[in-house]
Amino acid sequence: MARYRDRKATGSSGSGLYNLRPLSTVKHSIPEARWPSAEEASKSRVFSPGSLGEVRTESRTWVPAMVPWRCTEEGFVTPEVLDWYGRLADGRPGVLVVEATGIRDVPSGPLMRAGHERFIPGLTELVELVRARSGGETRLIIQLIDFLTIRRRPEEEQWIRRFLKLEPRHHEAARALGHEPADDDALRELLLSLDHETLLSLLNEREREDLQMGYRERVNDLQLPHIQELPAVLPGLFADAAARAEAAGFDGVELHYAHAYTMASFLSAKNNRDDGYGGSPAARARLPLEVFHAVRDRVGPSLAVGCRFLGDEVIGGGGRIEDACYYGVAFAEAGMDFLSVSKGGKFEDAKQPKVGAASYPYTGESGHECMPTVRIEGDAPFGRNLSLPRAIRDAVRGAGHETPVVAAGGLNDFDIMERALSAGACDFVAAARQSLADPDWWAKLRAGRGKEVNRCLYTNYCEALDQRHLQVTCQLWDRDLGAAGSSELLSPDGKRRLSAPPWKP
Repeated sequence: MARYRDRKATGSSGSGLYNLRPLSTVKHSIPEARWPSAEEASKSRVFSPGSLGEVRTESRTWVPAMVPWRCTEEGFVTPEVLDWYGRLADGRPGVLVVEATGIRDVPSGPLMRAGHERFIPGLTELVELVRARSGGETRLIIQLIDFLTIRRRPEEEQWIRRFLKLEPRHHEAARALGHEPADDDALRELLLSLDHETLLSLLNEREREDLQMGYRERVNDLQLPHIQELPAVLPGLFADAAARAEAAGFDGVELHYAHAYTMASFLSAKNNRDDGYGGSPAARARLPLEVFHAVRDRVGPSLAVGCRFLGDEVIGGGGRIEDACYYGVAFAEAGMDFLSVSKGGKFEDAKQPKVGAASYPYTGESGHECMPTVRIEGDAPFGRNLSLPRAIRDAVRGAGHETPVVAAGGLNDFDIMERALSAGACDFVAAARQSLADPDWWAKLRAGRGKEVNRCLYTNYCEALDQRHLQVTCQLWDRDLGAAGSSELLSPDGKRRLSAPPWKP
C-alpha cells in the first residue's frame, strides 16, 4: 500500500487525508509481453465464448466504462460520442460498457443521460453504430449511475456569509474566546476577522469539511428529506432508465454500485443509517438488492443485468474484501447476470481541491489503488488487484452460483489475462486504459499481431483530463498529430486528437 504525506497543513477535516498524495520510490517498467500467434489466440480462454445470463459473448474480453466527456451539456449523444465508441468497437471486444449514464432528468453537464425518453434516439444510434463497427460481435452494456449533490470548494468569505448555518454553539464558542457578538450578523463579521486556525476551532467536523473541501451530501444525511427518501425513489429511477436502455437496443445494463457514488455509499461500511438501510452488511445491501429487483422486474430476461462494485474501499473504516464477498454472494443469489469488481475511488480520502474546484474521488490512496500507475509502491500495477475478484468468485462458487466475475486493473498483455482466467481469478478480463491507448488491441491479439499493439504507459494522462472534465484522450494518440491520415477530430485547443489513430492491418 502506498505511503502518503501531508502536502500542506490546512487544518483537520475529520478525514485527515485530503492533502495527501501517493509517494513512490520506484517507477515500475512496463513488462515485456509475449504475444500469441493467431492459432494460440483462437484456442485461448481469452477469446473463448462467454455468457451473461441469456446474453452470449464472442470472447471474454471486456472494455469497462470510461467517461470521455463528449456529450452535450444536456446529456445527448454527439458525433464525438459516436466516434469514441465506434473506435472502441473497431477492436471487437466481447463486451463494451458505455460510460456512467445518469438516471435522473436533471442537469449533469456533459455526462450521458437516460433519465427521459428524449434520450432514446441518441442511445439507439449509439447501439446501431457499435453493432455495425464491430460486425455484430461486441455486446453493448450501459452503466447506470446515481450521484448526490457535491459543490465546489468556496471562498472562505463566501462560505461564512452565505452557507454557514449559525447555531447557539457558535455564539458560545465565540464567548469562550472572549467575544460577545450582539447577533448573527456581528458573529459572521467576527468569524471573518479570525485567523484560519481559530476559525476552524469554532466549527464542527462537517462544517470544517464543507469549508475546506466543498459541501457534499451523504447517504447518512437523514435530516434531509430527499436523502431519507432515497430507498423509495431509486429503484423506480433505475428501472425506468434500464427500460429506456432496453428500448434503445442495449444488450445489458451495469448498475453502478462502485466508487464514490450513491449506491456504493449504501454498500459502504461507513453507512450508518438507522432506517433499515445501513449498519449491518445485510442492511447495507438492502437497497442495492431492491434496485436490482426493480430493474429485473421491468426488463425482459434477454437483457443482462449486473453490477460494478468494490472489492475494497481502501479508506479508514471502509469495507474490505470480506464485505465484498458477502455482497457478491447476495447479488448472485438474487440473480445478477455478472459481477464486475473494482477498488477504491472514494471521496473520503480525496485531495483538497483548489478554491472554485470540486473534490475528485481519485486523488487519494483509494483513487491511486483504483487506477494504479507505474509510480506506485509495492506490487506493480499489472494485475495488482486480481486477488479481489478471485476471492469474490471463490465465495460465489462456494455458495453454489456460477455468476461470472469480471476482473480489471492493469491487465495489459495476453499472458496475464490468460493466467487469470485459467487460474479461476475471473471469468472476463477487462482493460480500460489499455483499450483507450489502442482500441484495436483486441483485434491485433486475435490476429497474432501483438507486436503492433500500442501499449499504455500507465501515467494516467487520461485520468488527469477526466479530473478537469476535459475531453479524455491518450498521450500516445498525439505522437504523430497532423500526420497524413490523422483524425480530423481535435480538442478545442487543437493540441489533442479526440480519436485513436486508425489501424490498417
